[in-house]
Amino acid sequence: MASASDIANRVPITVALMLATVMNSLDTTIANVALPRIQGNVSASPDQITWVLTSYLIATAIMTPLSGWLSVRIGRKRLFMISIAGFTAASMLCGIATSLGEIVAFRLLQGLFGASLIPLSQAVVLDLYPPRQVGQVMALWGAAAILGPIFGPALGGWLTDNLSWRWVFYINLPIGILALAGVTLFMSSEGGGKGRPFDFLGFGALTVFIGAFQLMVDRGPSLDWFSSPEVWTEAIAALIGMWVFGVQTLSAHHPFFHRDLALDRNFVTCTVFAFFIGILLFSTMALLPPMMQQLMGYSALESGLASMPRGLGSFVAMFVVGRLIGRVDTRLILMVGLSLSTLALWQMTRFDLGMTSRPIVVSGVIQGLGIGLIFVPLSTLAFATLAPVHRPEATGVFTLVRSLGASVGISIMQALWTMNTQVVHASLAAHVVRSDPVVRAAMPPRFDLFNPGGLEALNGEVTRQAAMVAYVDDFRLMMIITLAVMPLLLFMRTPRFAPDPAHALVD
Repeated sequence: MASASDIANRVPITVALMLATVMNSLDTTIANVALPRIQGNVSASPDQITWVLTSYLIATAIMTPLSGWLSVRIGRKRLFMISIAGFTAASMLCGIATSLGEIVAFRLLQGLFGASLIPLSQAVVLDLYPPRQVGQVMALWGAAAILGPIFGPALGGWLTDNLSWRWVFYINLPIGILALAGVTLFMSSEGGGKGRPFDFLGFGALTVFIGAFQLMVDRGPSLDWFSSPEVWTEAIAALIGMWVFGVQTLSAHHPFFHRDLALDRNFVTCTVFAFFIGILLFSTMALLPPMMQQLMGYSALESGLASMPRGLGSFVAMFVVGRLIGRVDTRLILMVGLSLSTLALWQMTRFDLGMTSRPIVVSGVIQGLGIGLIFVPLSTLAFATLAPVHRPEATGVFTLVRSLGASVGISIMQALWTMNTQVVHASLAAHVVRSDPVVRAAMPPRFDLFNPGGLEALNGEVTRQAAMVAYVDDFRLMMIITLAVMPLLLFMRTPRFAPDPAHALVD
């Protein structure tokens, strides 16, 4: 519970927490539009540059379940100060990095330090305000959490075009300093050392599983998957980690995750659901900026502005859904959100190189509305039938699984894009026969088949067309995944009493 001094200072504390939330949520999208510039600057391949995104997500996934235990052991204020300071310092290090390895390492640090910011700030806000004000405050806090997805792409694009890609990381410094000052000055300290024993074996096994599995997915495409000893090693390590974690969870007196979580049907179903939502949301945000910049000639700012309506759609949906929860069956809201997401992905399967930005904006708004109608109801339903004592731990599990879905989804979609680009390029090139008079007659002068320069220009265009086909194939797969998860709604049950929207997690 919050102390009397914290309640007296709840406005400045809330502002500080919202700044930390904005800083954290900003980093989920602001780097996306800068990826093509970073890729060129550090000479990375398309599948390697996605490590800048996946390293952050996987570190967040690993560290999030630990944040609740740490807050009890060392105190919320101390953990907040360490997290904000570490996240801010890691952002500065990302900005001065000179190689892909350095950026990935510093992004890992960002994820490790930033993992606790959103779940802990939400927990503190819930403690600071009386029940009658919690709904309003959580709506305001949720708006801060979603500012990143709204303004991140446009801000990242402007910084990249007018200053440098390094400023997408430097921008965190003033925000982080203000948030740290607010927490330090206004938040009261609390004693640590409490809480149940920590399951180091379970946490270690979980870390091995997540890390090895992510490495396998990241490295597999470039190493021809299981023809490589490295991939086999990572797969075996992941299986051992998963097995040890499962055995430890079932047999330990104080497991890392409480066994009761697996007995709640709503929580288990919604968590599986969240894994696939992580794939859909973050994979789309990772694929679109390179498509616009590398294939369609958009600047970083233009691609950011074209991505911005997706966040605006989510922002509108967040406020609409707050009025619907408790009045409309939550599963129906989720069904509408999934339907809108499916429609948006169907529209994205119609993308082509000759289109304007309008299809990108329209599909973005529709997908944003769909995602906004999914997130709050999904997390509300996940915790509606769970005992309140398990909610802090369940929050960590829920966020971990969604982050794992996001990191794995980005890696898989990027791998499929690389593979399909090569396959489609070979298929298209096979139809270009120099001896065929019909082919020669159809070729524009700049694609002269008997001139080295013309052949090079033609190969570039074939590669461009193949890459767009590969992007469309990715969007089609995501549409199929969206349709495939719809039956999960049948396993969810609406609680007898309307759940409190204050417990909805918006991030």
